[in-house]
Amino acid sequence: MNNYQRVGAVSNAHAGREFEKLAQDYFTKEEGLELERNFSIPIGIGGLKKNHSFDLGCQDLGVIVECKSHNWTVTGNMPSAKVTVWNEAMYFFHLAPSHFRKVLFVLRSSHMTKNETLAEYYLRRYSHLIPSDVEVIEYEPFKNRASQLRSAA
Repeated sequence: MNNYQRVGAVSNAHAGREFEKLAQDYFTKEEGLELERNFSIPIGIGGLKKNHSFDLGCQDLGVIVECKSHNWTVTGNMPSAKVTVWNEAMYFFHLAPSHFRKVLFVLRSSHMTKNETLAEYYLRRYSHLIPSDVEVIEYEPFKNRASQLRSAA
């Protein structure tokens, strides 16, 4: 049986929540944005709307953020199931009201042999699925540094 538990984490969900907290702190300290966790807004196609919770957001500031703390697999492969979740986030951003600033905030994960991070790989392979108004920010927790890989058009 395979164990896909993140090494050193209580659970994958716990690791995700910790990364959301890092993202929340980043936006507060670096951009002066007070964002709430599990921020819910109605999204949908046409007149049909249903509430969807984004990882972070603020109605007054018009910001929504999805946080992804995924890594390359231990064998250096692309984590296909995780990238599917990134594509799903792009669909939710597409459905969200256009006045919101939309940010995909991802953990910097460098490939063990290639000179490419997981976010750079995603942008190279899946840019056709990313709405033009979505920013991609890659975050290095140990350096407390973020790089904007893609700005909104």
